[in-house]
Amino acid sequence: MNTTELKQNILNGKFDKDFMLLYGENEAAKVRFCEAVDEFQKLYGQRDNIHLFSAPGRTEIGGNHTDHQHGLVLAGSVNLDVIAIVSANDSNIVRIKSKGYNMDEVDTTDLEIKENEKGRARSLIRGVMAAFKNNGYNIGGFDAYTTSDVLKGSGLSSSAAFEVLVSNIVNGLFNDGAVDAISIAKYSQYAEREYFGKPCGLLDQMASSVGGFTYADFNDPQNPVVEKINLDLSTSNHTLCVVDTGGNHANLTQDYADITLECRAVSECLGVEFLRDADENKFYQNLGCIREKCGDRAILRAMHVFNENKRVITQKSALKRGDFNTFFVTVKRSGESSYDLLQNVYSQSNPREQAISLALALTKQFLNGRGAYRVHGGGFAGTIQCYIPNKMFDGYKKMIEAAFGDGSCVKLFVRSVGGYEIK
Repeated sequence: MNTTELKQNILNGKFDKDFMLLYGENEAAKVRFCEAVDEFQKLYGQRDNIHLFSAPGRTEIGGNHTDHQHGLVLAGSVNLDVIAIVSANDSNIVRIKSKGYNMDEVDTTDLEIKENEKGRARSLIRGVMAAFKNNGYNIGGFDAYTTSDVLKGSGLSSSAAFEVLVSNIVNGLFNDGAVDAISIAKYSQYAEREYFGKPCGLLDQMASSVGGFTYADFNDPQNPVVEKINLDLSTSNHTLCVVDTGGNHANLTQDYADITLECRAVSECLGVEFLRDADENKFYQNLGCIREKCGDRAILRAMHVFNENKRVITQKSALKRGDFNTFFVTVKRSGESSYDLLQNVYSQSNPREQAISLALALTKQFLNGRGAYRVHGGGFAGTIQCYIPNKMFDGYKKMIEAAFGDGSCVKLFVRSVGGYEIK
């Protein structure tokens, strides 16, 4: 179908079932996709054979800072996503115009790593193309317009969503959907690590690609054990949301690095490379020696990792049987551990800024024992994640936005699918 027919189909409700699956509503989705079609046509003119794609952001459900220790993680794909209007162009050139950014062009006959592209979206496109080609799949040129409502700097992984989106476009246009969701996650991670230059784990891409609640065991990071948990969180009578507390991530690189470095120091004392492989009994039996070599904070952080892996198992089991009470208790315990042991709620280099601590304190006071809340993602700045009883949500949103500004509280739901072509 061409762009005119596509827009007509959107307005006539042809994609309403898909929109409900992805967003839990269809009216706002219709407006958003029609606007994207209009922008595509302005850029590329009237085109035939148009395709629609979506790739979601993700929220960390459990396993705060466990993935880099080859640990256990729970994540969920969310209704905030990156969407694309796409048409193959019968050339070797990929053109992607993302809302708010300049056009990116990549020649698929030149897939070498470009040092001057590192840190830019163009490197991600080139890296995805290289990954597909290196694994024996077809690639080709296409034109696309994309727009995203995944909050940047919120721990919802906007970059992973973009990578997974591009991977799904290549998979759908040129490979008849033959590449599975886990491989797409790996190809997306490859693009970010090798071409973009960010040494990321696989969690973000896996959650975006697989969809739903995703349990992942990273004992072998190249071949993680992945299990999808089918569950409708709305049956809990709680609203999932994140609160964007603001804050600047620019000066937090060392804070993030210190967590990994201190965990590594402890694991080396125990004769292994990662805490996942460490003997926990040996850890507690040798605390005196480890304190002397690594310091007390490193021990506290290692304790968090050991216990957090166990909590993920508890959370996974609770979700599979629909036991939300146990799940919420474990969420709060995870948050308390991140605060007390992992210590990633504010930077000790700038104690005047404690927005996450403030948001957690206000939430705890408001809920008064109900629901659940925790630091979300890497920490130090950014977001908290909350499960608010439905009847309390409007009051909570009003209270928390009075402190952090209009629009800082964003309602989410875990969608059941990851990277997706809307047909």
